[in-house]
Amino acid sequence: MELSAEYLREKLQRDLEAEHVEVEDTTPSRCASSFRVLVVSAKFEGKPLLQRHRLVNTCLAEELLHIHAFEQKTLTPEQWTREQQK
Repeated sequence: MELSAEYLREKLQRDLEAEHVEVEDTTPSRCASSFRVLVVSAKFEGKPLLQRHRLVNTCLAEELLHIHAFEQKTLTPEQWTREQQK
């Protein structure tokens, strides 16, 4: 399976109704896929970090089988606004 940052971004944006998604391909070499994501979604409202990460993991369940390292940051729109103001 050929994974790209753009493919992951579009899937997260669509499935989690995210208002902002950043995906960085952190693969040092092409021997193993590695990605870092930032997802901002209202679906995270009132959910603890573990539940947020489970939403992302469920969204990308098939893709994660082919990813060696995956780092994620999940924020609500309110948290994202506060972070932008820093």
